Amino acid sequence: MSHDEQDEIDQSSAPLIEHLIELRSRLIWAIGGFFVAFLLCFFFAKQIFNVLVLPFQWATRWAGLDAGKVDLIYTAPQEFFFTQIKLAMFGGLVLAFPVIAMQIYKFVAPGLYRNERRAFLPFLVASPILFLLGAALVYFFFTPMVMWFFLSMQQVGPDNEVQISLLPKVSEYLGLIMTLILSFGLVFQLPVVTTLLARVGLLTSQGLADKRKYAIVAAFIAAAVLTPPDPVSQIGLALPTILLYEIAIWAARMVERKRREEEAARAEAEASEAEQPTAET
Repeated sequence: MSHDEQDEIDQSSAPLIEHLIELRSRLIWAIGGFFVAFLLCFFFAKQIFNVLVLPFQWATRWAGLDAGKVDLIYTAPQEFFFTQIKLAMFGGLVLAFPVIAMQIYKFVAPGLYRNERRAFLPFLVASPILFLLGAALVYFFFTPMVMWFFLSMQQVGPDNEVQISLLPKVSEYLGLIMTLILSFGLVFQLPVVTTLLARVGLLTSQGLADKRKYAIVAAFIAAAVLTPPDPVSQIGLALPTILLYEIAIWAARMVERKRREEEAARAEAEASEAEQPTAET
C-alpha cells in the first residue's frame, strides 16, 4: 500500500468513525423512545384494547343487537397476552414515531443544504398528520362499517333454526383493525411521496394526470390486497386512494408553479445584475 493511499484512509477514517458514533447515538434515542412507549402501552394494553373495541360496539348498535354488547374470545391461554404485546408494539411505534423521525432527520440534516432542510421539514410534519387522518377515518367510520357488514351475516333470533353468531378472537379483531389502520395510514402518504418526487423532478403533474386510469385500477387492486375480503372495506380504501391521487396531482402542480416562479425570479435577478456593469460603463 502506498503512502498516498494510507494518507487517504487516515483522512477518511475519522469522519467515518464520527458518522458511526452519530448513528449509534441516534439509534439509542430512537430505540429508547420506542421502548418507553412500548412499556407505557403494555401497561395500559387492556384499556387501549377496550378503546379499539368501541367501533365494534357502534356496529352492534347499528345492527340492533343487544344494545351494543360485544363478546370477544381467546382460545389459547397465552393468546390474549401475546395480543397485548402486539398491541403495545403497535402503539409504541405510533407514539414513538415523532422521536424516531426526528432522530432520522437529525442524522440526515447535516448533509443537506439549508434550502433542502427547509423543504424537507414540512413533509416531516405532514406525514404523521396524514397518517393520523387515515387512522381516524378507519376508527370512526370504516371499522364500524366493516363490523356491521360482518354482523349482518349472523343468523340469530327465534325464527332461525340454525343459530350462527359472530364470536371474534381478540387476536383476529386486533389484526383486522391494525391492518386497516396501516393500510389507510400508508395510502394517506401518497400526496407526501408524490410531492417529494415532484420536487426532485422525478414526477410531473401531467405525467400523473396521464396515468390516472392506471392509478384507479391500481387503487382497487391495492385495496383488494391490503384489506379484508369484503366490498365495504375494499371500496372504502379505493375511493380515498383515488381522491388522494387527485390531491397529489394538484400538489405537483403547485410545486411546478413555485419552481417556475423561482426560476423566473432568478433569471430576472441575473439579468439585472448583468445590466448593472453595462450601465456603469
